[in-house]
Formats: sequence, C-alpha cells, structure tokens
Amino acid sequence: MPPKSSNKKNQATWYHCEKCNVHITTKSRDTHDRICPIGDEVQKVEADAEFVRNGVLYTASLLQKNFEVESLKELPAKYANMLIFISEGAIKLAEFHIGQQVVIRAAAADATEVAPLVRIVWPVPEQFLTTVFATAADYKQNWTSLRGKSLRISALDSSQLVAAACINLSQLNESEAKLEPEQVPDVAAVVKREIVNQIYSQGSVIHLNFFNKQLSFSLDNWQGIEEQALEDALSRLSLDKSQQFVQITNVTRVELVRKPEVQETQPEQRITKAKIGGLTKQLQLVEESMDYALGYKPLPAGVKVSRGFLLYGASGCGKSLVLEAMCAAAQERDPQVQIIRINSGEVYSKFLGETEQKLSAYFERAYAHYPRATLMLLEDVQTLCPKQENSDLVKRVSLAFMALLDQLSSSNRKEAQRTFLLATSSQIEALHPSIRRAGRLDCELELGAPTPQSRHEILQCLLQSVKHKLSVEEIEQIASITHGYVGADLANLVYAATLTALKEDTRPLELRDLQSALTHVKPSAMREVLIENPKVLWSDIGGQAALRLTLQQAIEWPLLHADKFKRLGIKPPRGVLMFGPPGCSKTMIAKALATESKLNFLSIKGPELFSMWVGESERAVREVFRKARQVAPAIVFFDEIDAIGGERSEGSSGSGSSVKERVLTQLLTELDGVETLQNVTIVAATNRPDMIDKALLRPGRIDRVCYVGLPEADARREILKIKLRQMPLAADVEVDKLVELTEGYSGAEIQAVCHEAALSALEQSFEAEHVRWQHFEAALQMVQPRTSPELLRLYQDYMKK
Repeated sequence: MPPKSSNKKNQATWYHCEKCNVHITTKSRDTHDRICPIGDEVQKVEADAEFVRNGVLYTASLLQKNFEVESLKELPAKYANMLIFISEGAIKLAEFHIGQQVVIRAAAADATEVAPLVRIVWPVPEQFLTTVFATAADYKQNWTSLRGKSLRISALDSSQLVAAACINLSQLNESEAKLEPEQVPDVAAVVKREIVNQIYSQGSVIHLNFFNKQLSFSLDNWQGIEEQALEDALSRLSLDKSQQFVQITNVTRVELVRKPEVQETQPEQRITKAKIGGLTKQLQLVEESMDYALGYKPLPAGVKVSRGFLLYGASGCGKSLVLEAMCAAAQERDPQVQIIRINSGEVYSKFLGETEQKLSAYFERAYAHYPRATLMLLEDVQTLCPKQENSDLVKRVSLAFMALLDQLSSSNRKEAQRTFLLATSSQIEALHPSIRRAGRLDCELELGAPTPQSRHEILQCLLQSVKHKLSVEEIEQIASITHGYVGADLANLVYAATLTALKEDTRPLELRDLQSALTHVKPSAMREVLIENPKVLWSDIGGQAALRLTLQQAIEWPLLHADKFKRLGIKPPRGVLMFGPPGCSKTMIAKALATESKLNFLSIKGPELFSMWVGESERAVREVFRKARQVAPAIVFFDEIDAIGGERSEGSSGSGSSVKERVLTQLLTELDGVETLQNVTIVAATNRPDMIDKALLRPGRIDRVCYVGLPEADARREILKIKLRQMPLAADVEVDKLVELTEGYSGAEIQAVCHEAALSALEQSFEAEHVRWQHFEAALQMVQPRTSPELLRLYQDYMKK
C-alpha cells in the first residue's frame, strides 16, 4: 500500500507507512514498496533504506561537514568534533533533543565487530533529511570503520554509562611511532586532556598528535567509580563490556599499557656473523673491542678500555648488519644484556633543553642496568654531532653528546664500566672532528667497497637460501665483474635475478639471470657519476689498431695479467692521453673501452668541475677521484682535458686563472700524490696537446701519449664498411673509389658523407630502395674536409718534441 502522510506540516518531506510504522523521505518513497513491510530484523534491510522508527534513525548517508553553522563559530575544534549534525525533521521524528548524546552503530550483521561512537546531536536545516554530518577532523580519524555502512543512531541509555576511575590504553601503531619509556607519562597526560568529558566503549580508537607523532590507542579496559549503593552497582554489573559505555572525567586515571615485546623464537631469522659475507676480519675486530668493553674478556692491569667504536663507510657496505651481528653475539654470551638503540632523528625536540634531556636519558638507562652489560647502538651519528653547526640547538646537542661520551669513558663513574657504544656514519666528512679524539669514539673502522674475494663470499651467503644451479666458478665469474658493488647492491642483484627466474615457472636461479640483472642493477656508489653509454664495441670502430693495443696494455693487461706485471717488476701506465684532429673517434674509443673492459666508467667534462665558490672546484676534483678509488678498478675519462689541464702562466694574478691553476694543482696531486691511486686509469682526450701543462704529462701521471690522426686508406675502408653495413647500395657504388675521394676526411666526416648520401636519395624519392653513386657525389660536394694543414703541422711538431 502507498505510504500515508505523517502530518500536514511535513507533507512534502516525510511520509508515514502504517504497515511498517516507519517515517520515510520523498527520495525513499519510490523504493519503499520493494522492501515493504520492514520487519524487526533491520539488519536484513537493503543498505540504501533510510527511515525513522521507534526513536531510531537508520541512514546510509554519512558526509563530511563542509558548511558553517552560525551558532558554533566560536566553539573550539575539540568540542566541535564531539557533535553529529542531523536534520531538524529527523531529530523531531526520532524524538531526540539538541545536545542529547546518541550512539552510532553499524546496522549490519557484523555490528558487534565495530566499536560504536557516542556523539552529541546538533540540528541542521531540514533540506538534508536523513543525511548526517561529522566535522572534517572527526570524519577522517574516527569514522573510518563506519563509512559505507548503514548506520543505526539511537539515544544513549544512561543505565549503560559508567564514570571511569581508570582506563587502560594500548598503542596500535607502535611499529610506526614507538614511544620511549620516559615519554609515557607525558603522553598519558596529553591524552587525558584531549579526551576528558568524552564517552567511549571497549575497542574505541583514540588518536593523538604528540609533537608531530601520530599516535593511535585502543581502549582495552576500565574500572568504574564505586557506587554508593550496592543495588546501583549490581544493576550496572554486566559481563559484556561491549554493551557498556564509559565517560572520562577529571578524576579518571589514564594508564598506557605497553605490549610485551615479542621475542624472536626462530634463531635462523636473526642476523649472525655466519650470515654476513666478506667482513670476517672487521667483525672479529669489532667483537674483540665489545668483549673487552662489556667485561666478557679481561684486560691486563693498567690498560684503558675503549668504550666508543665508530664504523664508517658508504651506504650498503654492511654497517647495520655488523650492529645486528654484535647484538646477537652479545645476547649469546649474556642473555640479560641490555640493548639500547638510539634513533638520532627522534632525539631532537623543539622545546629548550628537552633534546639534551632525551639524550642523557639513554645513558642513564644504561647506567641503571649495572652490573649487567649494556650495548648502545647509534646509527648516523653525524646527525647528532655534525661538522657544520648551523644553529644553537645543534651546537648544544653536540656539546651535550661529547660530554656524555667523556662521562662514558671516565674512570670515576663505576656504572659505566660495562657499557659499550657502537656508532655508524655514512658521511664521515660531515662528522665533527672533536668526537673522534681519544676518549670518545676513539676506535674507528672503515667498511669500504668489497674486493672480488669479499664479493664472492657475499654472493655465497646470499645464495644460501635461494634455489639455484650456479657453480663455484660461475659465482666467482659474477664476483669478478661486479666492480664497485657493495653488499646491498649484490643483494639487489640476486633479488632481481630471482624475479627473472620466477617468471619462467619458478625454475632455479641460473647464471644468465644474474647476467641479465647486471644490465639494470648498477653499483650504488656510481649513481651520481655513472653514465649510460651506448653499446659501442671495438668492431664498431674502423682502424685505430695501434691505439686499441695501447689502451689494452694500459687497462686490460694489468687486470688480466697482474702476476706477469709483478714478476717483471713493472707498474701499469697511470694514464693515456689521446690527441688529434676533431672527429677522429677519440670519444668513441673511450666509449668502446668502457663497454669492452666491463669496468666502472666515470666521464668528466672539464668545465663542469669549475665553481664560483672558493674551494668547490678543488673539492669536485677530490670527489671524482674518491669515487674512482671507491669503485676501483675504474676508468676516469677527461674529455677536453685542456680546459682544466692548461699550461700555467707565470706571474698571473687574475681570479679566473688562479682557480684554474688550483684545479690543476689538485689534479696533479690526485694523480701522483701521497695517497696512491690503485687500479684507477686516467684516459684523456684533447684537440690541443700543446696547451696542456708539462707537469701533467710526465711519467707517473699521464705517461702514455697517443696520436689519433686522420684515417689512412685501410682505416677509411673499414669505416666505410661499418657505416655502409646497413645501407642498401646500388651496383654503381664503388667503395674503393670512395676511399680515394675521402682522403683527408676524418671519421666523423666520412660518417657525414654516408648520411648525406642517404638523405639525397630520399630527396629524389621517398620510395628509393638504393643509394646510388650520384648521391655520394652530391654528398662529397656538400661535406668537405675541415682539418686545416696548420693544425696537422702543429700535431707533427708536437710529436717531434
């Protein structure tokens, strides 16, 4: 039967169905016949059914409030978030009143699994009908579990409300924002201030922003205030607390219950020394220092123990793994050893003195554990004690940290006798030098890029838990060509190769998978300077056999036949200079060298080293060679080296020339200074060798000079064969005649001739299938040799000198 109007006033808005005894809206009138009559089990009603019956509002329309309520403009946000906005008609039909507390539940079958919310009713215009609103902050934080569900809104029964004497909260997102023990009282006080006068039920989630930490707590349990009459207490007694509500008052005590840390019961998941490859000596050295500091090994009388150890090196070299291995080693010796991890990023606070207080609390916690041993772990120590103190806060923290280290090493404090601090840094140059003096972090160990033998051990450790068909020789082959790869890079390499193998019916890992992964997994130390060269092979370069042999002698022979060089007592050439006319494939030869030698290749353009800031140019040169040493064996290619290696002028006082001279001096020092350059070869190219400083070309620096001249007839024939390899030629094209006509042409000009001939063929017809001789004649007229006789004469005079 069609619904009948409930009253004349709301005739166009609300209708009353006598059969169902519900009030529905105009928009629900058309669909009501389909579900009429509505039984008592409203959980079975379709989700889009919205009505009012027996003092309960059923709705599926929940929105975020995006309008202003004139009467609430001065209301603080904390209290506005306690409101739910309902239309005036719905309030009247549900027999609510303004300011009444209502319970919002999910009207579905799983309603008991979602904690209900308690809010205060506030009216909005009648036009919203059954749509209810929550404030933006309340909607985002507390209504997540109720969004998209059909809601049941009813008045709060006062018999189910209990005033809380104490509530227990447990943190939900502890893995994301872990609280330190000393922070718990402060957090509890802030939580109470935020939730006073609010009503919750068991399982309710409470959100809090604590100094930019987003914390979430669950209400686990509570104790109510004792009633004066026993009858009242018995009437409120219920075994099911999910049906009760608790109100927070000014006398409520808030307790944060920390979940017990789950101990790792599977020893194979812990990182031990056996699972770390390539760091055997380093692990032994750190473990010996830890054993003496923690009292596991006795020291002779009169010998002062070091209680601070610094591990430094590039990212991915295994510093964090060493820390985890030391934790496992300490726990094996003493199960009651205390492990304290200092998160340098969480120490800083915006309040004056609180940062130093937090830092001191870590050390006091260690001393309180005496006479038991305490191992303190601090990663990225340069954030606590940087070299550049940009603010008063950083300066105060640095001084406080140094004072704590002095106190740790002092013999006056007995509680510090069984404490050991193990710190790491990936930016040792950014660390304050005062922290590295004796009595503080006085023991240092650098974890550099692994050697081929170390890479072999790392790969064996990584492949222990991977199903593979790799032999020892194949693993050694991969280890020998992964120059500059640190442990993290090798782990990424194995992971990428495993994904490739899984795509093919989960077959075991093979050598070809690792070789394929090498094409896109690059060493992390090279990411800033690595260039993606095109695959240029020696076969792509015509002629230049003598130059190729010279480069192989300088670069490939010392690596492949190191024992032969050692037997004869000779050192490999430090550098090779290629000079000659433009377009004679000097840069292309360097690309082929990078491809064929399979070494790390750093390409440096001369002008990019210069900077307007004093000292930055020299620092850029040092950084290039530091990277090269780090990823050795490597090739450093200087294109147009005359831009930075120009001859020094006498008596020059200009600022530009002085910068250039300082850069040259830094370059000379790096090539042949006190710090030796091992397994790093310099390859340079220039068009003007006469402008290069003589000190740069002496033996021990760039000691091989090669002339890359214009190609001879045989070389031109090879170049033409390479360039015409994929070009369809007509029968009238004679390669030998082209060789004669291109005398005096450079390799780049010969390539331009071939390119212009193909374009000439396309100019005549886009349907051209062959390149004819007439096209080459036109190209030869267009492309003329540009190497002047004066430049060639300059090269001849230079070679005679």
